[in-house]
Amino acid sequence: MRVHFIGAGPGAADLITVRGRDLLGRCPVCLYAGSIVPAELLAYCPPGARLVDTAPLDLDAIEAEFLAAHTAGLEVARLHSGDLSIWSAVAEQIRRLQRLGIPYTLTPGVPAFAAAAAALGTELTIPEVAQSLVLTRVGGRASRMPPNETLETFAASRATLAIHLAIHRLGEIVTTLTPFYGATCPIAIVTRATHADQAILRGTLADILERFRAAPQERTALILVGPALAATEFRDSALYDPDYHRRYRPRAPDSRRK
Repeated sequence: MRVHFIGAGPGAADLITVRGRDLLGRCPVCLYAGSIVPAELLAYCPPGARLVDTAPLDLDAIEAEFLAAHTAGLEVARLHSGDLSIWSAVAEQIRRLQRLGIPYTLTPGVPAFAAAAAALGTELTIPEVAQSLVLTRVGGRASRMPPNETLETFAASRATLAIHLAIHRLGEIVTTLTPFYGATCPIAIVTRATHADQAILRGTLADILERFRAAPQERTALILVGPALAATEFRDSALYDPDYHRRYRPRAPDSRRK
């Protein structure tokens, strides 16, 4: 018996990985985050499976479900939204399983920032414009940010920022980032990426608050900021440059560097 932590992806039921779908199909017990995981994903569970919505449960109650399934010799699919590697609250569940001696696996999912980039139809790293992506959030009631992980620290790099769980602090974010990126820096808010009611709001640091007031969003919104979002005049990457020698595509003998 194992507990299989599965990243459900950003929303659309067909964006779960094949491995995740197959694990759901074989586990007689499924614990899922009902507040955000689409109910359509539960259709992949086998007939008669025990389905447990963990939204109203605390950690002790979730541990009790794991222990009961382990005692009965039943495999568990533990379905989380997005990807497991960031802000998933998987770490504390793993710690409980380790104490109990219950084995587990992790199956990654499509993360929200990737789904948001796809919705925007853009790449978040552009040659010589932005080659780093910072995934971050702001401090709140659930947990504080470490003192060295501030928006100012990340903004100083002018990297692309993907700011999660922070739509309620949009005004503060704009005020903080504008001195670093400039008022004309592009910003995009992607709400419920890949869901049927997905919404996209684009603007600049100068006008996004006005645009947001006209079309407010309350949750499951990701904020993307950085010059890469609107870059058009940039050099091609070396990946497909005929003058760039690669192991799988040697430069032609008569090729000349530009």
